[in-house]
Amino acid sequence: MAETKLIYSEKYRVDIGAHVFPTEKYGLIKKKLIKQGLFKEDDFLSPPMPDEKDVLSVHTEEYLNKLKEGKLSTMEILTMELPYSPELLEASLLCVGGTIQACRNAIESGLGIHIGGGFHHAFPDHGEGFCVLNDIACGIRHLQGDKKIVKALVVDCDLHHGNGTAYTFRKDRNVFTFSIHQENNYPAIKPTSDLDIGLADGTSDEEYLGKLKEDIPEIISSFQPELILFVAGADPYERDQIGGLSLTMEGLKKRDELVIGWAKDANVPLCIVLAGGYAFEVSDTVNIHCNTIGTAINVFSKKS
Repeated sequence: MAETKLIYSEKYRVDIGAHVFPTEKYGLIKKKLIKQGLFKEDDFLSPPMPDEKDVLSVHTEEYLNKLKEGKLSTMEILTMELPYSPELLEASLLCVGGTIQACRNAIESGLGIHIGGGFHHAFPDHGEGFCVLNDIACGIRHLQGDKKIVKALVVDCDLHHGNGTAYTFRKDRNVFTFSIHQENNYPAIKPTSDLDIGLADGTSDEEYLGKLKEDIPEIISSFQPELILFVAGADPYERDQIGGLSLTMEGLKKRDELVIGWAKDANVPLCIVLAGGYAFEVSDTVNIHCNTIGTAINVFSKKS
């Protein structure tokens, strides 16, 4: 049985109507991990509601007030691509709290895992692309504010460019943002990360993994982060509804082994958030996310 505790809330399942984003995946991931015997019920910890200062370390007060008062404009809701509700706001705030807690767990034990989070399209003053609040940025700012870390590396392997994260940290030399994504996909405008790898449609396992091997070990070695935040999206999968890359389930598992292994080998605390996944069969998305978590437990349980 794994010693690592997972951050998870039943409130992450929000009714957003007929939508490509399967909010039920979070509960299915928990169920599968228990069935696999990797975790038991009390290994899942509820996320705390974040302090407002942690949200405001990234987001504007005006935007947060609009969310709390339900006063987003029609255009703001269309840009967010989710129907606004108090339940959505609660889930989004809990996701911020969850990633902050997972980051703290990473600093304390070497590994933190959040069954949720990874909402990298949220900007300081608005939400975009299924993302309301940028939990990734809030987690990093929290640790910096608490003087737990100075430097952080974001390894964003979601199918989509991490535009909100790139924009948020664009002037911060202490946060290195790396995004490997399908170039010809959302978002249309991609603010510059510290390193962007825009992949052609149909890119498969070999090329994808080659790009990671080319860049990530060198970034870790030269930048020397005190935290790595791995955005482990399931949407580069070949059978994703809104994706156009061609990674197999085995390829994604190898991606996880590489990124997680590099963090462990460098002795850098690792926080994992799950981000996107929109496979035609939700069970495929669940399997990919469970593979990520299982890989992390396996890698970190091995003696150095």
